Amino acid sequence: MAAFASLAQRPIMSEQELKLHVPAPARAGIEREIARGTATRVRLHALYFDTPDRELARARVAIRLRKEGRQWVQTLKTPGGHALSRIELNHERPGPVLDLSVYADTPVAAVLASLQGELAVRYETDISRLLRRVRTRHGTVEIAYDTGWLRAGDLALPVSEVEFELVSGKLDAVFDLGRRWQHKFGLVLDLRSKSHRGDALANTAQTLGAIDPEASGATKQRAKEIARYWAPQGAGASPLHADMDASQALRAVTYECLEQVVANAVPLAEVDTAGVYCAGGAEHVHQLRVGMRRMRSAWKLFQGWTPGPSEALVQQARALFASFGESRDADVLQDTVLPTLERAGMPALKLPPSESTVDAGALAASRDFQGWVLDMLAWTLGLGHDAQPAVATSATANDNAAPGTVSAQVEIIPLSAPPVPTLTELLTGRLRKWHRRLVSEGERFLSLEAEPRHELRKRGKRLRYGLAFAEPLLNAQRLRPYRKQLSEVQDILGEMNDLYVAQEHFEVLSAGHTQAWFARGWIVARLDTLGVQAQSSFHTLGEIKPFWK
Repeated sequence: MAAFASLAQRPIMSEQELKLHVPAPARAGIEREIARGTATRVRLHALYFDTPDRELARARVAIRLRKEGRQWVQTLKTPGGHALSRIELNHERPGPVLDLSVYADTPVAAVLASLQGELAVRYETDISRLLRRVRTRHGTVEIAYDTGWLRAGDLALPVSEVEFELVSGKLDAVFDLGRRWQHKFGLVLDLRSKSHRGDALANTAQTLGAIDPEASGATKQRAKEIARYWAPQGAGASPLHADMDASQALRAVTYECLEQVVANAVPLAEVDTAGVYCAGGAEHVHQLRVGMRRMRSAWKLFQGWTPGPSEALVQQARALFASFGESRDADVLQDTVLPTLERAGMPALKLPPSESTVDAGALAASRDFQGWVLDMLAWTLGLGHDAQPAVATSATANDNAAPGTVSAQVEIIPLSAPPVPTLTELLTGRLRKWHRRLVSEGERFLSLEAEPRHELRKRGKRLRYGLAFAEPLLNAQRLRPYRKQLSEVQDILGEMNDLYVAQEHFEVLSAGHTQAWFARGWIVARLDTLGVQAQSSFHTLGEIKPFWK
C-alpha cells in the first residue's frame, strides 16, 4: 500500500511510531514525565470495522471511526515502508457514519470492492490519551500515553502504552526517546497494534460465543480458547525473495526472528495479564529461545557478505539466551524427562526445587532484555551506530614504506567487473558447505565425545534454520524429503541433549535418592540406543538427493 504516498490532494499521512507497554508500577512516573511539559488530554472512542470472515484484517487493512473529543474522524491504515511505519488516510466525519466512497480512486478500492461479507463493528477502544511534543537533536516526537480498554463482545483487555510518533526529522529521534524512557521506567516492547490485539480478541469472543455453556466440557473448552489468545508463537514464513541483496535479506530475517522473540516475551512479561491471569509458560520460554537461536543462525549464515549487528549486541544475545536456558532446562527435566522415567518404571520422585535463580517472566520484562530488544529493532531498520571497517588512507596505508620512496594509491579498473553472486547462489553455496560438514562428522557420531556431539547438534539446528530462511529460493520438491530427514536427526539429538542435562542432575541426586540410580542407568541405556540411531540417521541424510540442485 506504499502507493498511497504518490496520491495527490488526499489527507494522507505516513505514521512512524514506536509503542511500549507501561507496567503498573511505572504509570504514575510516566504521567509526571509527560506533565513536565505542555501536555493535553483527549478522550478517544474508536470503532473498528471488518467482515465476519476478517477480510480486511487478512488484506492488512484497518478501518475505524474515532471520536476525538467532539470530532469524528474516519481512518484507514495499511502497512508502510518498514515495521514501524503505517500509511493513513484520514477524513473528518459529521458523525459516526462510515463512508467508503472516499476511497473510490485509491489503491485500496479494489480490496473494498471485493469484500464478500457485510462490514460491522468488530471491536472498539475507549482511551484516555495524554499528549506532549518533545524536540530532540534528531527531530520532533509526539509522546502519547494511552490508558483505557479494548473491547470485543463480552471480553475486554486493558490498554496502558506509550507511543513515540515521529512528527519531523529522523526516526532516530523516536528510538533515542524510547530507549531513555524504557530504561528509566522499565517499559516493555509490544509489536502488536491495537487493531492486531482487537482482531485477535474479537476472534476469541466469537469462538467463546459459539460454545454452549450447558454443554459437557464447556468450562474446559472456554479455558482452552482463552489460553489460545496468548498461545506461544513459532517461526513465521521466510521474508526472503530473489531480488534482495544480502544486507536487505539479513535485516529482514532478523526482524522476523525478533517478532517471534517479542511475541513470546509479551505473555511472559504479563503485558495483558498482570495480576489477573498467568499466560506465560515453559513453551513461551522455549519459543523465545528458538527465535533467538534462529536469529543467531541467520547472522552466521550471512557472515562475510554484509555487516551484522555490533559485537556488543551479539554478546548480549548469547548471554540472554543462556539465562533463559537455565529456566528452560528445569522445565524440561520436570515436564518431559521425569514423566518418561516414571513410565519406564522408576518409583515416583519429587525433585527438589530448582537451584536456578532465573525467573523467566522477570527476565523478559527486565531492562537488560528489553534494552537489547529495542536495540535489535533499531538495527533491523538500519538505525544505530555499529562501527564499520575503516578505509585506509595513503598516509596510513604506507607507514612502512622506505624513506625517500614515492608511494601513491593507484586504482586499476579491471577489463570487466566480476559477476555478483545472487542471493540464491550465496545461500545455496553456504548451506551445501554446512550440509557436507554435518554429514561428514555425523557419520562417525559414535566415536565422538559428548561436547563434539553437542556442537554437532547446534550445527544441525543452524542448517535447519538456514534452510527455512532460504526456502522461498529453493526447489520445494527436493527440499521436502531433505528437511524431513534433517528433522529426524534433530529429534534424536534433541532428546539426547535433554538426557545429558538430566544425567548431570541425577548424578547429584543419587547420594540421597535411590530412584536416581534407576534414572542414571536408564539414561545411559537410552543414550546408547539413540547414539546408534543418530549415526544411522546421519548416513541416510547423506544419501538423500541434494536440495541445492
